[in-house]
Amino acid sequence: QVQLVESGGGLVQAGGSLRLSCAYSGSIFSINVMGWYRQAPGKQRELVAAIRSGGSTNYADSVKGRFTISRDNAKKTVYLQMNSLKPEDTAVYYCNADVLSASSWSYKDYWGQGTQVTVSS
Repeated sequence: QVQLVESGGGLVQAGGSLRLSCAYSGSIFSINVMGWYRQAPGKQRELVAAIRSGGSTNYADSVKGRFTISRDNAKKTVYLQMNSLKPEDTAVYYCNADVLSASSWSYKDYWGQGTQVTVSS
């Protein structure tokens, strides 16, 4: 069984910073891509940033230059460093991983439980 556990959310003033962490565990053979998504009230879940097994990254236009995704394979953790936060960044942030594990013959999507980020103006 694969588990993703997020941490690091909270309340911060506009212009501040937060770092989210996503620790993954389980019988994992390979991870194709890991990403951070967010969902604000009344809106669809959207991709914020993703990092592939080779290290390439991509970001939503709204966060480019402010957010950085990184991965520490030794710690089995993916991070999202969020700087210059804006009120419109307020959302529940979810960790996602496309994983090949012992419980599946093909890559499968897994999600964390989400962590709330609130940016006050």
